[in-house]
Amino acid sequence: MKTSVRIGALAPLSRPGWVEAGRHLLAGLESATREVNDSGGIGGRPLELLVRDTAADPRRAVAAVDELAALGVPAIAGEYHSVVAQAVAARADALGLPFLCSSAVLGALTERPSEWVARICPAQAHGWRLYGDFLLGAGHRRIAVAVQPNVYWTSGTGVLREHLAPRGATLVELDANVLSPAAVADELARHGATALLLLVGAPDAAGAVVGAVREDPRLAKVLIGAPAGQPEFAEWAQPLGEGGSAVPFLRYLPERLGPLGTRVHAALRRRLGTEPSFVAFEGYDTVTVLAEVLRSAGTERAGIAAAWPGVDVEGTRGRIRFSRTPDSSAWQWAWPPVQVADRDPAAPERFRVLHTS
Repeated sequence: MKTSVRIGALAPLSRPGWVEAGRHLLAGLESATREVNDSGGIGGRPLELLVRDTAADPRRAVAAVDELAALGVPAIAGEYHSVVAQAVAARADALGLPFLCSSAVLGALTERPSEWVARICPAQAHGWRLYGDFLLGAGHRRIAVAVQPNVYWTSGTGVLREHLAPRGATLVELDANVLSPAAVADELARHGATALLLLVGAPDAAGAVVGAVREDPRLAKVLIGAPAGQPEFAEWAQPLGEGGSAVPFLRYLPERLGPLGTRVHAALRRRLGTEPSFVAFEGYDTVTVLAEVLRSAGTERAGIAAAWPGVDVEGTRGRIRFSRTPDSSAWQWAWPPVQVADRDPAAPERFRVLHTS
């Protein structure tokens, strides 16, 4: 039997990571791997995933990268949490190990442009500017963010402020580590904000703020949003009940899937037992790209990295090609489809598309 081509796969599969996102990411990675092998593998060799749980811990993720590099993998793929992906990208760049990032949007994955790192998902600035356009189009000019400051949330706040200010909107920053949910509600009323964006851990921290705002009669018309995409997942929706609906978020899907996307959607739904999130499609597309690169460029690390700019692959959500963009230090698919969506209050299991790229 021919030896397998082994690639590393990173995902948050235990707490404090967003486990549901990790499970969807892994389902996409594994579904595509099975299809690659059903169609002959990589030059007749089966593709094998060496899965490592990052648990949203950058140090644990870097240790996994070192382990996988020592095992001789030609590339690593995956990850959902941006702060973790940033640590993975820096380590992969230092080791000369190709890394294809699936679902972490933080713009600067590495301090300098890297030849070793490529990314399927959009850079944060691209999606969050579109979210800002959605807010402006809905008439919001005084917008508040409840933020638990870290590099990801702080970066998103900066993107929104820079995009909104020249267009006549103001952004009020509320530190969710200092203010109680009731105090957040008071500050919203004091500032006259018409929209509140939840840049906090979910669902617990977000749920407490949602409850305080929804129950305050002064804030009956305030829009609650979560641009990072948490409402995509049942892990968000179930604890919040009705409060989890009508919360617009960024979703990296087209309005309608093409033939490949439709087929993969059905396979992912069977595998997951629930509606697949955009993260599952990102996982599938990641392996689809890597398999094409491995088939065309071989399994030497330098050859894989050199192949990023030549990628031209049909993915589940469109044609995938990589280029250099101002918003990313990695080779970037510019761009996946982006939409602002929410859960329909009348049927929370159903999503409504509110705005598209």
